[in-house]
Amino acid sequence: MSATTYYEQVRGVLDAIHATQEKAIEQAGELLANTIASGGRVYLFGSGHSVIPVMDVFPRYGSFIGFFPLYDPRLMWHNVVGPGGARELLWLERREGYIENFLQSFAMGNSDAMIVFSHGGLNAAPVEAARYAKGRGLKLITVSSLANAKVSKATHSSGKKLSDVADIALDNCVPLEDALVDIGYPEKIGAGSTMASVFVAMSLVAETGARLKAKGIKPHTFVSPNVAGVSKDHNFRVFDAYTEKLFERSPLEHAAD
Repeated sequence: MSATTYYEQVRGVLDAIHATQEKAIEQAGELLANTIASGGRVYLFGSGHSVIPVMDVFPRYGSFIGFFPLYDPRLMWHNVVGPGGARELLWLERREGYIENFLQSFAMGNSDAMIVFSHGGLNAAPVEAARYAKGRGLKLITVSSLANAKVSKATHSSGKKLSDVADIALDNCVPLEDALVDIGYPEKIGAGSTMASVFVAMSLVAETGARLKAKGIKPHTFVSPNVAGVSKDHNFRVFDAYTEKLFERSPLEHAAD
């Protein structure tokens, strides 16, 4: 019964995203397509569980070069407790001043865009990643719970929440507590934000790809080997093209621009 309740709740979230965010997703897709078409990069950032949509965009079957995920292992748990554990991660992502030390290793400029995922949109890591990007002239898309932003007080010293910084603030349409299923305790169970954020992420991939096609651009797509007619070395050539694109810039030279 509770599994059915979760299905119904998630279906409601996805329906709400489709009903309320369609125009904003189309606008974001056009922004991202223009970025990639002009030779720019679309960076992706998330910390904690919000790294999941970042990991699912590229490399992922059906996605393509133009998306550049930013992975900081210190902000991605690979243990529950102890080294690399969730407690350490939760502490670090709330500390102001850290994220610039991570992002300075990447060449970013005003021809680029960034997507930042965070359900709450309050912690220092996503807020400072967004502010860092905007400070370097990037267009910024955020994916977070606007219900949470509406009722929560900013915790960053800037007074900003993630959605406050965005050029396009997409709503994941998940309630502020994230969990969706009431089993009779004060705490609900069954989180919804990961399903929502991955849905938004794949919607952006689909919208961006279609708009690149409309501009006459065929992206380098990472393809399942089960697709008929795809050469065995196709994905190796995608990785080669990604590597070439990644190293065409020097972070230090770009930082000086």
